[in-house]
Amino acid sequence: MLAPPRPLPVPLAGPSTSPSLSGATPSTSASVSASISISAVSSSTSPPSPRIPAFLQRILTHRASQPISPVSGPSSTVPAVPQPLYLPPPAMPDVEDDLVPPENFAVVCPGVYRCGFPKKRNFRFMETLQLKTVLTLVLEDYPEANLRWCQSQDIQFMQFGIPGNKEPFDNIPEDVICSALVAILDKRNHPVLIHCNKGKHRTGCLIGCIRRLQSWSLTSIFDEYRRFSTPKSRAVDQQFIDLFDISAVWDEVMSQGGGLENLPKWPMLSIPRMRSKPLGLKANGERDAVRVKSQAEEKITEADGGRHIGGIPDGVT
Repeated sequence: MLAPPRPLPVPLAGPSTSPSLSGATPSTSASVSASISISAVSSSTSPPSPRIPAFLQRILTHRASQPISPVSGPSSTVPAVPQPLYLPPPAMPDVEDDLVPPENFAVVCPGVYRCGFPKKRNFRFMETLQLKTVLTLVLEDYPEANLRWCQSQDIQFMQFGIPGNKEPFDNIPEDVICSALVAILDKRNHPVLIHCNKGKHRTGCLIGCIRRLQSWSLTSIFDEYRRFSTPKSRAVDQQFIDLFDISAVWDEVMSQGGGLENLPKWPMLSIPRMRSKPLGLKANGERDAVRVKSQAEEKITEADGGRHIGGIPDGVT
């Protein structure tokens, strides 16, 4: 029997040596034609790329420019995680150039302010008040820097010293408070700034007496006092405000102060009926004159056949 024919050996894959019409191997020409056909199909079927907005292009460019940090080993690298963008904080203004009011600063009434002891950083704010007078209630020597500032601003300085750290048995000097009130009731000294060390107790007593002159109720006066002096309100200060004799202030205003013509135009300012003669007749006292005359007429007696009016003070007809 004849043996079956052996199959021919199949050549291994490799570059073919058979020539082609274009001078390339059959496998090479097949791959080239396949790539050309794939690129043609992809170019004909893929949609046009969208236009990237300018702001998004800047973000992508910024992120692409960031360095790539290695994660594990020198050969494995991943893009760095983008960090959030923080804007720099605004520049802090200079404290000396800022308007800083003094401690416990407040407006008392038109032309009158109150505060604690002014410091150098408060000078620029105080310049905006256009002050004419600085009235202090401290007993110690006033700082030279504050005095020079008052002179540079053409501000008159008044000092009505009252001892600080009052004990319950200490008395507040009524004559000093009265003199300070006379200066405040002269509108030629306005605007005026009243202060002590903290703007609480001594200033609170003086402001409470001003409220008495303005016909405030004691409840409102004490509420204002405690608003500035809390948590160290003093019963002796409130007692002083309650018992202070405001009639002595008006006597000083007429004798040594600016008089009624220089009083500030404050609402509800209680101006008492001032004495114009030593007869007991007051400035607006037609009713008082009638009362004195009616009391005298009660003592009418008949003498020498005529009517005689007795008990009428000298000068009353």
